Amino acid sequence: MTSPIVRFAPSPTGRIHIGNARTALYNWLYAQQHGGDFILRFDDTDKARSKQEFADGILTDLAWLGIEPSRIERQSARFAEYEVVTEDLKAKGLLYPCYETGEELERKRARRRARGLPPVYDRSALKLTQDEKDAFEAEGRKPHWRFLLPNYKDDVFAIERTEIHWDDLFIGPQTVDLGSMSDPVLVREDESWLYTLPSIIDDAAFGVTHVIRGADHITNTGAQIAIFQALGFTPPAFGHHNLLTGSEGEGLSKRLGSLSLEGLRADGLEAMAVASLASLIGTSDAVEPISRMEDLAKLFDPHKVSKSPARFNVAELEGLNAKLLHNLPYESVAARLAVPDNTDGRLFWEAIQGNLQKLADAEIWAQIVTSGADPLIDEEDREMVHQAIAMLPQEPWSTATWMDWANAVKAETGRKGKGLFMPLRKAVTGSASGPEMSKLLPLIGRNTVLDRLS
Repeated sequence: MTSPIVRFAPSPTGRIHIGNARTALYNWLYAQQHGGDFILRFDDTDKARSKQEFADGILTDLAWLGIEPSRIERQSARFAEYEVVTEDLKAKGLLYPCYETGEELERKRARRRARGLPPVYDRSALKLTQDEKDAFEAEGRKPHWRFLLPNYKDDVFAIERTEIHWDDLFIGPQTVDLGSMSDPVLVREDESWLYTLPSIIDDAAFGVTHVIRGADHITNTGAQIAIFQALGFTPPAFGHHNLLTGSEGEGLSKRLGSLSLEGLRADGLEAMAVASLASLIGTSDAVEPISRMEDLAKLFDPHKVSKSPARFNVAELEGLNAKLLHNLPYESVAARLAVPDNTDGRLFWEAIQGNLQKLADAEIWAQIVTSGADPLIDEEDREMVHQAIAMLPQEPWSTATWMDWANAVKAETGRKGKGLFMPLRKAVTGSASGPEMSKLLPLIGRNTVLDRLS
């Protein structure tokens, strides 16, 4: 197998969401697994809605996930190439003008449904005379342009079953009948392109070997293969993965900001927790926190991906995030960790990591280690805590100090079990739960405990 070239082609009309990230990740993992290249292509032919701020945001989102494109392209820089191909298709009669309005097309579809026919376009525009076209133009109508599908032999109106086949990377052998489809619109009335033609031209120009995308594009693939072939291009291999939905089965939308990577990052979630869940949910692999992209690439197998949509639940992501933090080495968080002054960062991390849901939670424990904790002492424990202060061991302290202190208090007061340990924990940390006190207490230190409990 030659090294694959894949592409992720977002439109910079909003921030990408977790569903878009799944497509980006699957392309990246496939390229990494096979030593290939990953192209980021901004499909920004929609001049009105495409914004540089969204393109910049997408770059930020991908970098956060750990995806590093080997090449970045923008369709807005390639309009001249699209014009040449468009005019060539028109000259060959493969791209023809249509003047129906949206309302007229809907009425045609309704009539066909009423007759029990599929609601496909009837190619009536091909029967227009030049005078009729001129009359439409005089009315102010501008044509949209359709690609003439090769689903006939001699008579374009005698449409027949014409099968397009491909072996899908994810779902195996697929067949689409071009005879059951409308000729796709490639150019709008305002002369702007829909994504199809520029995408095909770019895939060929950039040597894309594998198009990996969501299952919502399956029905488009037959027509796209036909266009590749009409242009004399070899179609790439196609792979269509199942889609992610929200926790209630709702579709995700860039415009609505549904589960955007920007939002997940702002919520303090770890990139590899997001990447792990986005990649593994809806597959036969267990959904586990994977700490390195290289290891995620080793797991990736298109055949493991289910054909059914997978529901993405933020609560599940938060649980996965906690599991990831509980196993991360200090080196992977050192640059981002809030460490108390005069405290060994590694010892602090080893003390608190098992109690974190998000890395930002470390700030709470950093405060508790220094001076931010208010003692929490129940009335029935006040006398016992007062006695315990007098028995606080001298420094230096180690991980054995907590049990030494507790055993001394036990011998003096007769307290044991939860009745012993919980009042001491609450008094020192101001919390009924948290990290192991044997690790936390040495970080707090004797003077801080005395100041806190005096």
